[in-house]
Order: sequence, then structure tokens, then C-alpha cells
Amino acid sequence: MDDENARLDRADQVLRTAAAIALDYAGSVDDRRVTPDQDALAALAAFHEPLPDIGADAEDTLRLLHAVGSPATVASTGRHYFGFVTGATYPVALGTSWLASAWDQNAALPVMSPVAATLHDVVRGWLVDLLRLPAGTAVAFVTGATVANAACLASARDALLGRLGWDAQADGLFGAPPFDVVIGERAHSTLSKSLGMVGLGRSRVTVVPADDQGRLRADLLPDIDGPVLVCAQAGEVNTGAFDPFDPIADWLAERSGWLHVDGAFGLWALADPLRSDLVSGLDRADSWATDGHKMLNVTYDCGIAFVRQPDDLRRTFAATAGYLPPGSGFEAMHHTPQSSQRARQAELWSVLRTLGRDGVRRLVAGSCEAATTIAGRLADGGLTVLNEVVLNQVLVRLVDGPTTAALIAEVQADGRIWCGATSWDGATAMRISVSSWKTDLADAGFAADVILECARRVGDRPAHARAQQPSRGAPTGGPPRSRPPRR
Repeated sequence: MDDENARLDRADQVLRTAAAIALDYAGSVDDRRVTPDQDALAALAAFHEPLPDIGADAEDTLRLLHAVGSPATVASTGRHYFGFVTGATYPVALGTSWLASAWDQNAALPVMSPVAATLHDVVRGWLVDLLRLPAGTAVAFVTGATVANAACLASARDALLGRLGWDAQADGLFGAPPFDVVIGERAHSTLSKSLGMVGLGRSRVTVVPADDQGRLRADLLPDIDGPVLVCAQAGEVNTGAFDPFDPIADWLAERSGWLHVDGAFGLWALADPLRSDLVSGLDRADSWATDGHKMLNVTYDCGIAFVRQPDDLRRTFAATAGYLPPGSGFEAMHHTPQSSQRARQAELWSVLRTLGRDGVRRLVAGSCEAATTIAGRLADGGLTVLNEVVLNQVLVRLVDGPTTAALIAEVQADGRIWCGATSWDGATAMRISVSSWKTDLADAGFAADVILECARRVGDRPAHARAQQPSRGAPTGGPPRSRPPRR
């Protein structure tokens, strides 16, 4: 009994040490460089050691992970990260993640986790209501928007082939009757990846030209018969633009087809009634894909697939085995690509309950307001804003592509904020994504100040030097330069 008590005491101490370390990181992330310096990157060599013959002390392992690993993280959970449409993490989401990890539930079936099954039902209802999707829409939690897209597209594939008299789950795709797939010119690369994953092909598609904001031009939809799968977009990854859903749905209504919407971050615009002009007709789709770890700021990873008819998901993903009990309630493993799965719905439940309907609305509106502030300040400072800022994305250029690339390198080396490069109309542009719940108007102004300061440094250099390394004035180590005070 004494040995058992000692073992439990050690386990308790390991968890307390882990919690203290995590709290230390979470409490200091806003004061860190947004990207690690060279010393932090060099220190990662400490992880390259032979697998020990005799195991190490658990607390020592945690302390090493913190001492070496934490300085080498990207501070994407802070308020000055503007890259890749990456959300931060609400404290309630992080806390729920800790508790859910302690639960260690397999959310595959209700019998495996009654709490996960109950939270799924609650969160499904909340999301469908919040996003004003058709009543009865099925919701499946997966790893991210790529797999959410793939899950929806696989369901669309099987439904469309079923209308042609073909059972794809029984007979596969060899010899299956063809149908058309239509995407926009500015469709995200992960949509093409998903089309490839489900056997519909990345290149075997009809591509519709886009306008200057990346919106699919509905007036150029092809003259084809059904069945047809149309993939639209809510939130172009560079500009944040929304495809014209009503005209697309009208075109599709004259054919036998399926409308899917890739809304990795843009789908959350449905939560803000003031953005009705962006989302008109979005509810007419048959499926939608989004992320929770972007705009909603839960931890990685959390993708959400919505399908209008639950039977379409089950047709594609149901799995049977002799040891599986008969169904009672929503069975996640029969509606998602994965069987075993963590209870992602727990964090979504916590964040939605904590924010409420108005809190989610303010989160979306606040991101747009911060993005608009950044765009205005940069335009006033001489940069060219390339997009209509309709949500959380800002696309800018300084003079030309090469000068913009030099500016991006300067900003990233500076370390106080981070934003990345993209290609737009054949030249480099800077993409700024406002996705953190922490980023307010003061942070937006700070980000604009940093970018303009870096632009001045780039502009002061001879033209031939702009493609070289950032100036020596850009810090590469030590504490970051002045930031707005923490609140």
C-alpha cells in the first residue's frame, strides 16, 4: 500500500509540474518574440540524444521540454501573430483541453463516452443555430478543414453516384459513371488536395475564372448538364472574399447536383447578422467545411464538417464489426473518416457557452475591425491595399513584388509581429490575417506601426540591397522591442 501511495503521489506531482510549466508559458507568450531567435533554434539540438536505456525522471523530462522547446515555439497563441489564418486559444478552451485530455475519452461511440456523445448533440444544435444552417444538418468533428472538405466531398461523391445507380462504397470507383466537378480559379489548395483524396482528381475539374477579389464568376459557369459537384468558397485565403452563393445555387438548381462550400475561416461570418451581404445563399448548399482552431480560437486540431442530410455522411463512413454494439444516439465513427477520435466537441462547447451568441458575433466583428484598421493605416503610410477588407484578411504590397518580399523578410526578422508572403496577380504580396481573440485595435495599430517602420528601413536601402538580408537594425535575439502594454 505504501508503494501504491508513493506511485500516486509521484503521478500527482508530475501533473502539477506540467500544469505549472504550461501556466508559465501561457502567461509569458505575449511578451515573447513571435518567432524564435537563432539561439533558441540552436538549442533544439539538445533533443537529439540516443534513446536512453534506463528511463529518465518524468519531471526532468517535462522541464527539459519546457526549457528547450518553449523558446523555439512560434507565439501563434499571442496577439501579434498574423500568419496563416491561425487562431490563438481562449483560456477556457485551453483549460477544457487539459480536462478532456485527463478524461482521455474515445468519442467514437456513445457507449465509449456518454459525455462526448451528449456534448456532440448539444454543440451540433448550437452550431447549426448560430450559423443559420438548415435544421437537421449533421455535424462531424475531424482534424481540420482539409479533412472536413474531404469528408463532405466523399459524401457528395457517393450521393451523386447513387443518383446514377452506382454504389461507390460497395463497388469502388473503377468503372463508375462520370460526373462533372466545378471549382473557382481561386479555390484553396487544400480543396484540390481533398478532391484528390476522394478520387475525384485535382486536375479533372472545370475551373471557373475569378474576379479581381478571387470570387468565382457565376456568369461564367459552364454550360453542362448534371449531375455536377460545385465547390464554392466562403473566405478566399488572401482577400477574404466570398463567392456569390445565390447565383451559383440558382445555376445548380437547374441541374442535378451538390453545392459544397469551403469556409475554413469565412463560414463564421454567418454568426454576424451584419455580414448578410457576404453570406446570402450560403445556407442553400449541401455541405460546408470549417475550422474551430481558426476564428473560434480552440486548440489544434479541430475541423468541422456539416452535411445537410445525415444519411449522406453515414452512407460513406459507416463501419461494422461484430464487437460493435447496436447504435443508440449519434455514433461519430459512422459519420467521420476516423473511428477512434478525441472529444473535440468539449472545447467547442466550452467556448460557445462562454462567449454566447453575441460573443461569437463580436469576435467576428472585432477581427474585421482590426483588419480594417491595419489596412487603413498601411494605405495612409504608402502601401497599396490590394483587397476589399470584408472580414479578417488584408493583402498589401510595397511598390512591387521584390520590394514587398524584402519588407516581409524585414518584418519577420524584426520579431515583434509575424505575417507572411503570398503570390497575387503574379507578384509577391504580404498577407495579414487577424485571427486571435486577443488582437484589439491597439494591437492592430501596433502591427501597422511595425510594418511601416520596417517599410521605411527597406526604403532607405539601395535597391540592389533590398533582396539581401534584413538590416542589422532588425533584432534577431533578446527581448522584443516596445509593445503595447498588456491588459
